[in-house]
Amino acid sequence: MAILDDLKEIISGMDVELREKKGVFSFEKVIAERKAFLSRKKLTYAARFRIDVEKAELRFTEMLKESGFGISSGEGDIGPGFGFKKETYSSSSKGREGTITEQSVSFGKKYSYTFNYGEIRAKVEEIAGKNGYAFRYLVTGVGL
Repeated sequence: MAILDDLKEIISGMDVELREKKGVFSFEKVIAERKAFLSRKKLTYAARFRIDVEKAELRFTEMLKESGFGISSGEGDIGPGFGFKKETYSSSSKGREGTITEQSVSFGKKYSYTFNYGEIRAKVEEIAGKNGYAFRYLVTGVGL
């Protein structure tokens, strides 16, 4: 399938592993990670897509996941003592634009990084169109 080969090509350039389960393809990339004494925080970009050959449609969804665990010094959003926190950011019906730098305040305080996830979505949409497929962005991934 030419569309899948084209998608694999751009995804391989991101240094991630493309997985497939029941026709849904997914990949994740750790954007930022902060390790301190007995604690760790991580920000991950995750995307999933399905290629519907019969409808000639590519359905795509993406999200940011922020997680942390460990013993905290009282700074930041975990609070004093032992804690665990997990947050997920999802996109609007048109997809989020910009970079992840704007989305994660806790990481942005100590780290400078950028990751343009809008660019990934634009490339996937371009490949869908080039191969004669409609691109459908899903906010929650329901209907994927």
